[in-house]
Amino acid sequence: MDKKLQYLAGIIEEMGGVLVAYSGGVDSTFLLRVAKDVLGDRATAATARSPTYPQREYEQARAMASKLGVKHLTVTTEELAHPEFFQNPRDRCYHCKRELFGRLRQLAEQEGLNWVVDGTNCDDLKDFRPGMKAALEMGVRSPLKEAGLAKQEIRSLSKRMGLPTWNKPSLACLASRFPYGDRITLSGLQMVAEAEDYLHSLGFEQVRVRHHNGLARIEVPFKEMRRFYQAECRHQVVERLKLIGYTYVTLDLQGYRSGSMNEVLG
Repeated sequence: MDKKLQYLAGIIEEMGGVLVAYSGGVDSTFLLRVAKDVLGDRATAATARSPTYPQREYEQARAMASKLGVKHLTVTTEELAHPEFFQNPRDRCYHCKRELFGRLRQLAEQEGLNWVVDGTNCDDLKDFRPGMKAALEMGVRSPLKEAGLAKQEIRSLSKRMGLPTWNKPSLACLASRFPYGDRITLSGLQMVAEAEDYLHSLGFEQVRVRHHNGLARIEVPFKEMRRFYQAECRHQVVERLKLIGYTYVTLDLQGYRSGSMNEVLG
């Protein structure tokens, strides 16, 4: 693991200057910290503002970049203006990343930085990730993947470095809550964001609210399912999600798993 960290530092040093696509999650925070250590002020963070990105995550990203002493920039993306995104085909993520990386490349040029980098790691290769094709086409590099680092190694190194994100639950774009083929709308994204914010406020850490038109399918880890056995919690959740706009509120008995919407792809 230490050899991989040294290799990562060497990759970043060779780049000379980087704009980190910064979500505030485990991977991009670790990447930003290493980039800051290696390049100093030649490492800059950039976070996208979009209805697909929860406001709470944006605020946490800004606070974390400030804590690391890194310059933090904001770009606004407009995925919902593109039919190839909002019609939600199976390669939706590709079009989303093309939008994001195009804007980040322009920003990097304005800042005089050589590269745009993202937090893709080796474990991401195991899932269906069309966004990686967009990164390749747009010349965006993934130093964590290049260094051979997997998620658990990144968490362990983050903990050693004292990063508070080392055990942060995985984050995913809110568009990933919609089944492929179901139109992604601003109102739907707002419903998902509000529902997940509410569940987080109740103390659920890892949670997804999958949006099936009028039905909310809640995914939480098995260890947290027992909370729904309590009538008070169950009634609170059902009442609140119905106020948000859902007709039916269900708990997925398979529990939380990353990329569950990809299961229909085989």
